[in-house]
Amino acid sequence: MLMRAVVYEKYGPPEVLRIDDVERPVPKDDEVLVRTHATTVTRADCATREANRRSGLAAATFSRLAFGVLRPRQRILGSEFAGEVVAIGGTVRSFAVGDCVFGTSGLRFGAHAEFICLREDAALAHMPAGVSFEQAVAICDGGLNALTSLRRVGLREGQRILVYGASGSIGTAAVQLAKVLDADVTAACSTRKVQAVRSLGADRVIDYRRNDFTRSGESYDVIFDAVGKQSFRRCRGSLRHGGTYIATDGLFNLVLSLVPRGPAAGGWCSRCPKSRTRACATSGSWSRPGDIGRSSTGSTRSRTSSRRRGTSRLSTRPGTSFWLSATPVNPEQTVEAARSVGVYAVARGR
Repeated sequence: MLMRAVVYEKYGPPEVLRIDDVERPVPKDDEVLVRTHATTVTRADCATREANRRSGLAAATFSRLAFGVLRPRQRILGSEFAGEVVAIGGTVRSFAVGDCVFGTSGLRFGAHAEFICLREDAALAHMPAGVSFEQAVAICDGGLNALTSLRRVGLREGQRILVYGASGSIGTAAVQLAKVLDADVTAACSTRKVQAVRSLGADRVIDYRRNDFTRSGESYDVIFDAVGKQSFRRCRGSLRHGGTYIATDGLFNLVLSLVPRGPAAGGWCSRCPKSRTRACATSGSWSRPGDIGRSSTGSTRSRTSSRRRGTSRLSTRPGTSFWLSATPVNPEQTVEAARSVGVYAVARGR
């Protein structure tokens, strides 16, 4: 059987994309087949489509080694989706035909199609009640990255956090989640996005075009660089004793995330001996797929606390994640903010 999908055969601008009929996937015993109702176009899709050529030669070379040297190995982009389960494998127990689900395929892509097939234990979960397909799919990128990062850094009640790039998909989720954890949140964004970010609950909002937070004299327990445009060296003077700088983007952070991790799975960590501050980067997820869709305040706190107790060494090596984890507590506000700042292009499936 065939299905329609957006495919590309070579790297390049948006014009290389086209709609074509491709083979419809068939679920194996441990897989779930989902009919896509909503998907997203993210910067990861755009960067992969053009082989990261705008990020420089090193990034472009790495991208081609990962996804295909001369042409893309995976013809279908898209990693985030929301839809309905239409078939399951013989051993699947967590999902049933007719379930409304959402999730991410990560760097395996494949979501820009009418159907996508994933393993039962992939980053896939039932949609929360009262959430539309469009709202659910917009949660994945920002919510998953933000929650994983905040869990790994061990953000606690009363701590001060600065979210740089607070108007993007990761930043909007980080602001909301940090407030759920009762942290004191300062958000930094551009002038035209100040009101949208303030509506998410930030205690203070800085217009980074007018004010340099590194020269304000304020200090923070955590500086969360949600766009990868700062550096540990630049932010170090704004960190409190024992503070942490975390970043979710940037080639240097990506390279650091590939450093082999020890049994604590804490990723890379560099410490400044004088101030005992640290800069960190990791990749991947350490939240179970079932964490996606946990939208109540109690559930978020409970799961965060249990993770800290179960993996205490992780709190000494916090880091960032590039794609997986859980959901922000206010999907409606996340979608509204994302749309207001042009983060997502959301498309309905047939």
